[in-house]
Amino acid sequence: MKKRAVWVLAVLLLLASGCGGGQKEEGRAEDSDVALNTLYASMAEACGWEEGYMADVEGELLEGYYPGLSEIPAKQLVAKVPAMSSDVNEVVLIECETEEDAEAAAAIFQARIDAQAEGGAWYPESLEAWKQAKALREGTYAALLASGAHQEELEEQFGSQFR
Repeated sequence: MKKRAVWVLAVLLLLASGCGGGQKEEGRAEDSDVALNTLYASMAEACGWEEGYMADVEGELLEGYYPGLSEIPAKQLVAKVPAMSSDVNEVVLIECETEEDAEAAAAIFQARIDAQAEGGAWYPESLEAWKQAKALREGTYAALLASGAHQEELEEQFGSQFR
C-alpha cells in the first residue's frame, strides 16, 4: 500500500510540474526557447534589485524611449527601468518573429544607447555607464543591457541562454 501511495504522489508531482502535461512554463511563449520573464527575474536577483526597484516601460514611454519598437511584432517583451533612481539600470529583452525583426530591434536599442551616451544621460557617471551599455542579438532575440554596476553580469546571463 505504501509503494502505491508513493507512485501516485510521484505521478501527481510530475503532472503538477508540467512534465508531460502539455503546460507551458510561466513566462515562456509557446514556441520560445528562452523565457524572457524568467531570464529577467534571474538578472534582477543577481543584481540585488528588490521588488519595486524596476518598473515596466509601456505605452507612450516605450515609444519615447525606443521609437519604432512597438511596431515590431514581439513574441515576448520585457522592458524595465528603475522606478525612482538616477542609477543606470535598463534592461529590455525581446523575442521577435524573425531575425530581421530582431536586427531592427537591436538597431533601435543601439540608437537609445548612443543618444544616452552622447549627452542624454546628463551626469558624467551616467554617460560613462551608457558608453558601456550593449545592444545584443542572438537569432530572433535582442537585448538592451545598460547597468553601471552590473553590465558584465547582465551580458553574461543573456549570452548564457544561447550556449
